[in-house]
Amino acid sequence: MKAIELAKKCPPSSTAFSVGAIIVGKDGNEIASGYSRDIDLHVHAEESALSRVGDASLREATIYSTLEPCSFRKSRPTTCTDLILASGIPRVVIAWREPSLFVADCQGVELLQERGVEVVELPELTDLAAAVGMPTSR
Repeated sequence: MKAIELAKKCPPSSTAFSVGAIIVGKDGNEIASGYSRDIDLHVHAEESALSRVGDASLREATIYSTLEPCSFRKSRPTTCTDLILASGIPRVVIAWREPSLFVADCQGVELLQERGVEVVELPELTDLAAAVGMPTSR
């Protein structure tokens, strides 16, 4: 999964996960990608990818992320879950849900599903994504 390769590029952090995200169009072509801390020390992967979309329509796109989109954050006023909802992306694919290391109960999956977004979890990629993504793994 290319998103996991992107997560490997994240600058190390003891206080944040390393996450990669890719936005793909209906045709399977990549629209944009990003990873945690690639633009600045507080940017999340989904936020980074969404900032690079330009004028592409996302109404039939899928965003692939190595971690569940955040539903709470201290460093920005808007969560990745809210950014995805505002973008109109109808499908989100994740490798693992956010553990309670920094946020006690992430609700990204539930909030997306409540608003009609299809969320697909790929448990077969959980261990690989977690090995790259955990702050202590760096």
